[in-house]
Amino acid sequence: MNYRTEKKTFSALMLGLSLLATGCVVTRSTPHKPVAVHTQFSNNDSSATSQELNKQLLFEDKNLVALIDSAVRKNPDVLAAAHRIEVARAYWRYRRGAMLPTLGVEASGGVQKYGDYTMEGVGNFDTNLSPNISENQKIGQPHVPYYFLGLRSNWEIDLWGKLKQQKKAAYHRILASEQGRRLVITSLVADIASRYYELQALDAELDVIEQNIRLQDSALSIAQIQKEVGRTTELGVQQFQAQLLRTKSLYEQIKQQIVQTENEINYLAGRLPQHVARSKNLMDGTLPEVHLAGLPQQILNYRPDVKQAELELEANHADVTAAKAALLPALTISPFAGYSSFNTATLFNPASIAYGIIGGLTGPLLNRSEMKANISRTEAEKQIAYQDYFRSVINAFNEVETTLSDLRFLKNIYELNRQEASVLSNAISTSKELYKVGYATYLEVITAQGNAIEAQINAIETKKNIHLALIALYRSTGGGW
Repeated sequence: MNYRTEKKTFSALMLGLSLLATGCVVTRSTPHKPVAVHTQFSNNDSSATSQELNKQLLFEDKNLVALIDSAVRKNPDVLAAAHRIEVARAYWRYRRGAMLPTLGVEASGGVQKYGDYTMEGVGNFDTNLSPNISENQKIGQPHVPYYFLGLRSNWEIDLWGKLKQQKKAAYHRILASEQGRRLVITSLVADIASRYYELQALDAELDVIEQNIRLQDSALSIAQIQKEVGRTTELGVQQFQAQLLRTKSLYEQIKQQIVQTENEINYLAGRLPQHVARSKNLMDGTLPEVHLAGLPQQILNYRPDVKQAELELEANHADVTAAKAALLPALTISPFAGYSSFNTATLFNPASIAYGIIGGLTGPLLNRSEMKANISRTEAEKQIAYQDYFRSVINAFNEVETTLSDLRFLKNIYELNRQEASVLSNAISTSKELYKVGYATYLEVITAQGNAIEAQINAIETKKNIHLALIALYRSTGGGW
């Protein structure tokens, strides 16, 4: 076969493969549509972003800021999230490298004996090999040595965008992992802040209990005096004693809860159990005014869980496109250059320089079912990613709506709790004075004291819940630190 015939044959082969390729057009998946949400939040009556919630409302307490800073540096979940980003970046570098040609140094040697009745054997026997073989090897077919030292390369040309889409998927997963780290940090900040305000609420309840212990101890002394002068009975004294013991028991329970909450904060902050420094009593400050600025779509787009789900959806979309492109023929070019010889003595002779290039289109034939199965898998994973994205958007919108509603109602509840606690605190003094002069029974005094404690604790719990709702709003609007 002469050179012209070989050229025509090769051209026909390339033309046939090109026609095969054009018949296998990659069908791209329909891009996902963003989830539509309402144009405004129904419970929002004014204007602050989550960043303003962060700086102005939640984290102006220096002790709380110090706790969170320690946690962000030391918490195992945050550190693991940072390593997940590094894993995603390494995979992206791997996919980026797949688009470039490989280049390696090769030093190889070998020996081969051709068969007596083969084209290689007939063509090479006692011709060009004569100087390279010994006299006793010239009888029959020789053992032919071979040495090569040089460079070899391999490069897959990205005709259909398969490698580009794989790189794109890896890049979106880097971004998704970064949003995942933001989500971990936001959750950590919210958890620590919530427990910090719970700790302040427990401190406030402890103060209330201490005050009531002093009041009940005073009432018990009055009852004992009243008994001595015959104006009350032993039953009345015992009732006051029982109430005082119950309140002291509640005091110990709150101290136990304080230790538990401190240990939870220390765990989140990545440190051993120790006292948690905290600022003023929860009840000393005024209620913060909360205003949420921005359209719902803008606020939701800042949420790390929504952005992470969206980026995962983009990555899965790229996976589908790459899987479909894998069905098409791949063009590979393999050049080489170096020294090649049958004898090590002449390996570095200029005449031993060898170079060449091989190129070809390779398309799947028998393993197409495997690749089609991979397409089905990536399509299903994309649908899962879309449902995750859809769920995250709906959940985010509902969380903001619920939190804004909670804040509005909790403020009204707190005002009523505060008024009730004030009235019942005055009722304690009134009942004691009436008891002294015989116009009130010991049961009325005990009832007044018990109601006052309950009202004061309810007010503390409601104010704590307002702060927890603020933290929930900070989390639901994107958080950050």
